[in-house]
Amino acid sequence: WTKNDEGRGPAWSNSLFEDNAEFGLGMRLAVNQQNEYAKKLLNRLLEKISENGASNLSEIVEATINANQSTSTEIAAQRDRVTFLKDSISEFDESIAQDFLSVADSLVSRSIWIVGGDGWAYDIGFGGLDHVIATGRNLNLLVLDTEVYSNTGGQASKSTPLGAIAKFAASGKPTYKKDLGKIAMSYGNVYVASVSLGANDTHTVRTFLEAEAYDGPSLIIAYSPCIAHGINMNEAVSQQNLAVDSGYWPLYRYNPDALDSKKGPLQVDYRKPKVHVRKFLERESRFRLMLDENAGSAGALVDMAQNAALSKWKQLTKMASEFAKAGSEEKEVY
Repeated sequence: WTKNDEGRGPAWSNSLFEDNAEFGLGMRLAVNQQNEYAKKLLNRLLEKISENGASNLSEIVEATINANQSTSTEIAAQRDRVTFLKDSISEFDESIAQDFLSVADSLVSRSIWIVGGDGWAYDIGFGGLDHVIATGRNLNLLVLDTEVYSNTGGQASKSTPLGAIAKFAASGKPTYKKDLGKIAMSYGNVYVASVSLGANDTHTVRTFLEAEAYDGPSLIIAYSPCIAHGINMNEAVSQQNLAVDSGYWPLYRYNPDALDSKKGPLQVDYRKPKVHVRKFLERESRFRLMLDENAGSAGALVDMAQNAALSKWKQLTKMASEFAKAGSEEKEVY
């Protein structure tokens, strides 16, 4: 797909819309299986290598099998070991060497990312997404949340928020948005985060690094301004800021690795809403049309949206406090 000066880079493959998560899971399982087979071949070679007195090569084989690859430096070292072995082991067993060459690269840690929109993650592919995170496998899911079916004409999805006008919600969606993050957090062993690049790029980068480092499933829900929102896309960054400042879009990280930390696993990374959500809504035609054309009910919907934003912040901060308290109490018990 793209590569650096060394000829290395990410590979990319497209799946059907409805099986995106399962397709990515298949990649993870395939890489894991190849990795196990490569290690099995190396273990078979160890005896023959030892018989030939090649202690240095034996050490490299053992280091390759047991390599820690949690940092880029360690991954680079593993890549060098694998390259060396690909060039060296054929003299000990030609048949094993040929099999090893076909799976050797799987010994280098691979990052699997499953990328899709809200129509996939919240709706058509939700069953697959739920299945994938329930497996506990080490892969990452990135949801580019435009809150509408952007590619197929702007139909409402389960991610479409209260009051937004879309196809099949011509008078403004009367129900609340599905809370995908909360559903994923209920598993307890899934890294979950909500980000907005334009509102806080440092938070977004930190989140991606944490998700990648987490040894298990991770889910990042990324606020994604879209032309279907009815905004000037040149002003997307300021709109993302306003989304967070008004509480319309929350920023948080749930990291199971921090269950026993003093702060707890859930970090709320935005302040209590300081801007009325109406200021955010008025800048987007999907809400502005509702405000203009349905004056009678618009006020009630805006109040509901404002209450929802405040309620979300209170709910997240309360959950974060309870998680931290529970972790502290568990330490005292044990």
